[in-house]
Amino acid sequence: MRNYALVAWVAHGAALAIDSTTSLASICTTSYVTSALPTISGITIDATSVTANAVYNAVSTGQKTFPDSTYDYCQVNFAYSHVGTSDRVQVVYWMPAPGSFKNRYQTQGGAGYATTLPNSRGAGVSYGAATGGTDGGFGSFSTNFDAVALKADGSGINQDLLSMFAYQGAGECTEIGKAFTSNFYAMGSKKVYTYYQGCSEGGRSAWSQAQHYGDMYDGIIIGAPAMRYGQQQVLHLYSNVVEHTLNYYPRPCELQLIHNETIRNCDGLDGKVDGVISRSDLCLLNYNINATLGMPYNCYSNNQGNVSVEGIALAQKILDGIYDSNGKRVWISYQPGGTWDDATTTYNWNTNTWGLSISPIGGEWVARFLQEKMGATNLDNLDNVTYDTLRDWMSQGMWKFPDLQTNNPNLTTMRNSGGKILVYHGESDPSVPTGSSVHFHESIRNFMYPGLSLDDSNAQLSNFLQLYLVPGAAHCAPSSDQANGPYPQTNMGVMIDWVENGVTPTTLNATHLAGNSKGANAQLCQWPKRPLWTDNGATQTCVFDEASYQTWIYDIDAYKPGLRDPLY
Repeated sequence: MRNYALVAWVAHGAALAIDSTTSLASICTTSYVTSALPTISGITIDATSVTANAVYNAVSTGQKTFPDSTYDYCQVNFAYSHVGTSDRVQVVYWMPAPGSFKNRYQTQGGAGYATTLPNSRGAGVSYGAATGGTDGGFGSFSTNFDAVALKADGSGINQDLLSMFAYQGAGECTEIGKAFTSNFYAMGSKKVYTYYQGCSEGGRSAWSQAQHYGDMYDGIIIGAPAMRYGQQQVLHLYSNVVEHTLNYYPRPCELQLIHNETIRNCDGLDGKVDGVISRSDLCLLNYNINATLGMPYNCYSNNQGNVSVEGIALAQKILDGIYDSNGKRVWISYQPGGTWDDATTTYNWNTNTWGLSISPIGGEWVARFLQEKMGATNLDNLDNVTYDTLRDWMSQGMWKFPDLQTNNPNLTTMRNSGGKILVYHGESDPSVPTGSSVHFHESIRNFMYPGLSLDDSNAQLSNFLQLYLVPGAAHCAPSSDQANGPYPQTNMGVMIDWVENGVTPTTLNATHLAGNSKGANAQLCQWPKRPLWTDNGATQTCVFDEASYQTWIYDIDAYKPGLRDPLY
């Protein structure tokens, strides 16, 4: 695989003059697409692989990251290889009808170990952007990276495919897509505004683009990024190890009651009672889950009882985050108000007891990626696994897969090229800790603006990078338990205004997608300011207070001196 360097592309030159009156049918043909293929150094596009299919009146409804929309597009597929190799990478592009095209291109990220999600491409097309995705060279769009990460001959990690998954595949998809878009619409010297958008793994991939290809993008939208794979994947095992260590496997409704009571007691701390925790920091400062001791729960016959001392101890241990046997912090955990997904237990009908259910996300990471067991999908057990073991697994993953840490705080290239970054993260995310995004924001701020005060450095940083925490939201979606919370559904529109129209956001537009406030608009506060309502919940202000801010600041000190601090 080649190392990335932004290379020149050569337009073949489209045969047609394209304008808003050009029909989709006239250009959505194999011959026209073939004529519009770009030439890019180090890459050979297979012209015989080109397909083109027109789709009319496509409808996207119920999407979380873009509003309901209807659009026409040409789906273009082709494959390419890297010069000097026998690999094959497939890409797909949705090209809006000429009358809807707005001189924009967007690559859309994936989720889990998938590099792209087909239903999400409407997030770009609905805004007049040609939108692309890649299979990463994994063999097909339905093949995920974990299936091909180990070489078939048993010789370890496939480093070429690792690079494609980590950053290169998305970067090449954008490089090719941007050039192809210019050719396809016969843009000549006109600028192609170039964007990337993704959540979860797509959010991590979005950070990889900012770090590796900063001058290629005008705007990057990053949702709940599953970055720092070394820490993030192992974190999913933490709740299981707490259960195993304490030898207590809670009935799901015991944790659900603690969760419900946390929402009920922390809801109004922000000055507004709406069924949503908008200030999990105030919840940490003002609510003690010990108050749930003895409360009854009764979901069904084998899931009833009273909240126990053991249940509270387990829940609190999970909330506290991971510490090793020396009392040093290994990594952070989820905010109060998040569901206890990683702590899910399973019922044994033979023994009539609840028992351990090892997270397949964390288990597969350790078994397949760290221990390199071909075909492994989980760990067999957690025998002899301690908090120190988790620390060591995190350290191993951090150093074995540095490109999946995606934690380089030096964004000078993107800043200096004029690019913008918009980051959002659900405050009740039960999969990727909200504090992970806060942590990285603070790392970037400290690295890029050393010596400046908190206010001054945030003011400088917010000129090109902004972070927003989404009240009550779960992982890349609103939470069903806090359904009345708002969600930033129009991020692409906000980014377009910022990049193309010079409208710098000070708050982030959001919409209530469910609950009593469904359809209403909301404005999210830009970090480090936090929402606070007055006038009995009628008026929102964005405020800063030191005590709340400090709940988000962590000292990760469990790793050996001299090693790169996973703080970044």
